[in-house]
Amino acid sequence: MTRWFRRVSAPDAKIRLVCFPHAGGAAGHFHDWATLAPPEIEVMAVQYPGRQERLADPCPATMAELADAITRALLHETADGLPLAFFGHSMGSSVAYEVARRLADVPGRTLAHLFVSSRARPRTEQEEAPRPAPTDGEILAHVRKLDPEGAAVYELPELRNMIMPALRADFRLLAAYRPARLHRLEIPVTALGGDRDPACTVEDLRSWSDVTAKGLDIEVFEGGHFYLGSRKEELLAFITAQLS
Repeated sequence: MTRWFRRVSAPDAKIRLVCFPHAGGAAGHFHDWATLAPPEIEVMAVQYPGRQERLADPCPATMAELADAITRALLHETADGLPLAFFGHSMGSSVAYEVARRLADVPGRTLAHLFVSSRARPRTEQEEAPRPAPTDGEILAHVRKLDPEGAAVYELPELRNMIMPALRADFRLLAAYRPARLHRLEIPVTALGGDRDPACTVEDLRSWSDVTAKGLDIEVFEGGHFYLGSRKEELLAFITAQLS
């Protein structure tokens, strides 16, 4: 266990699935994936700064800063050469893409598959100008729209004061994130989403075809933006089949 990752060792693993959380999210959201995954898949979850046991660590100001730091840590942590696959949810989709394109420049490191969930592909600076950082009120309104039940923790002042800084930093990072151009990855990409997601349509999922030279698959599950909570077993079975 390191600052950047949480994982449960799987001695018989043939591939390592690295999971990137959503804005405001933490590695703990993938805690039970390790027990649900088959023995040939080792699950590793990214722990962004500014949350849980990393509460005192400063949050990165830019996507480049975050992706560079994760890539460095990942190269150190996965020196055994086991093939990798990435799963990113919401903001984590963009982070996973940025780490994937950095990893593509590293000889001898194999990324087999990128799974992106509940988010459109990044918009370049030519397509869309960076937005101003949203206010706390705008952030909370968006969170309530996507996750009405989970947003209840923000109604408790003692919890809100503890977790709001990381959420605020993540939304600020996303508002400013506009890559200069898109990079086509030489790996298959699968875009996943919920059929009732108010923030990510099937057309948004199709947009990821612009970042792969190996073809895009799309799979839609029953549920909203956080469909992966209620459809966890179904989702992991699908990912396992894709990686087999």
